[in-house]
Amino acid sequence: MSFRRISILTAVALLAVTLAVGVARAQAGGTVADFTLKTAANTEVSLKSYANNKAVVVVFLNPSCAFSRLYQERLASLSNTYRAKGVEFLFINVPINLDAPGTAAPGEVELPTFTETGQQVSNLLGVSKTAEAVVLVPTAGGFAIRYRGAIDDNPQVPGNVQQPYLRQVLDNTLAGRPAGVADKRAAGCLIKR
Repeated sequence: MSFRRISILTAVALLAVTLAVGVARAQAGGTVADFTLKTAANTEVSLKSYANNKAVVVVFLNPSCAFSRLYQERLASLSNTYRAKGVEFLFINVPINLDAPGTAAPGEVELPTFTETGQQVSNLLGVSKTAEAVVLVPTAGGFAIRYRGAIDDNPQVPGNVQQPYLRQVLDNTLAGRPAGVADKRAAGCLIKR
């Protein structure tokens, strides 16, 4: 076999593996039964308490992560827009692999965040970065994962967003259509494990 043929076969194999991993990640843990989060007042809130909503968006953030800070205004806007349509946003503050203090800078939007114990929810939902979102839809057996990944395709410049993934998935979900995209790799800070 020639070197060129081997290179092409290797490239095709890598592409197939990459697609298979993406599909497996999107389908892994297809439903979530329940989990519990804590509010700033240390009261517990369970996912099943949102079973009457049309969808629940779980977003993992950390104020020390530049990507989280860049998305705060967009996430606040999405939350306000979709709350009236029956979608609840849950913002979870998770630790990241930085030693910086976790506070918002002056003038930044501060989102109401929940905390979790031992990164159980981020592990359960297969999330590894901030800011990463998961769209859950209530089903008879809990909540089905409709989307996991990036909020959009441009964390740095909101005006240059070409693909608003989260918005598209929510619009499709509310219209009763397939999500469109099930998984999109997020750029961000790694969640500390």
